[in-house]
Formats: sequence, C-alpha cells, structure tokens
Amino acid sequence: MFDSALVNLYTADIEAGIRFYRDLLGFTETFRTPAGAVPEHVELRLGGCTLGLGTTEAARRAHGVTAEPGRPAMALVVWTHDVDAAFARLTAAGAPAVRSPHDSGNDNRNALLRDPDGNLVEIVSKIR
Repeated sequence: MFDSALVNLYTADIEAGIRFYRDLLGFTETFRTPAGAVPEHVELRLGGCTLGLGTTEAARRAHGVTAEPGRPAMALVVWTHDVDAAFARLTAAGAPAVRSPHDSGNDNRNALLRDPDGNLVEIVSKIR
C-alpha cells in the first residue's frame, strides 16, 4: 500500500535551511520546486533518510496548514563519526547549541542543536 516516506520540516527561510542541511550536515539535494527560482520545497538525502524542507507559505497555500517551524516536538537524529568535532563545526557556523556533547548511555555520545528554524537536531556517534 505504501512504498516510501520522508520527514518534511516547514521553514521560514528555505535558503538558510538548505545551507544548514546541505552544507553543514552533508545532505545531498535530490529535488527542488520550482526549478530555477527560490524553491518552495526541497528534498535532501543522507544515507537512507530523505528530508523535505517546505516553506510556511507553500504549506498555507497548498494545504491550508498554518505551519510554525520549531514548534512540533520532534528531533532529527543525524549520526556522525565524531560528535565533538561535528558540534564544534556546527556551533562555529552559528547553529544554536541546546546541549553540548555528552555520553548518553548505550555507548552513544550525543549533542543537541537547533536548525535555522528552531527544530531540534540531535547528533550522535558511538563511543570508541
């Protein structure tokens, strides 16, 4: 019945969101509409995860949804090889820190930041 899925985050500044996910976290852009203009929707992929970014204006116009970026309770979890180095890189680029790197159990090291719209992004690595 269903064959694929993605997480769609609504954004107030799609260009800032693209820079965060593509340039800082290493996602690859796989789709954008409209082509050749400031997009309303972009899809990015990292490993087996597809992430959509959609503008709040497009959500209102196309779906009748009043989207409030950063308000729903969710976190996008991104695995890395070195949480401490990734955290330093992301915060140096301006990502707001929520919780600095810490050991969280299950041999994991985690840190929490926010994307440009205030959505939680959790970065995780295995402790070596």
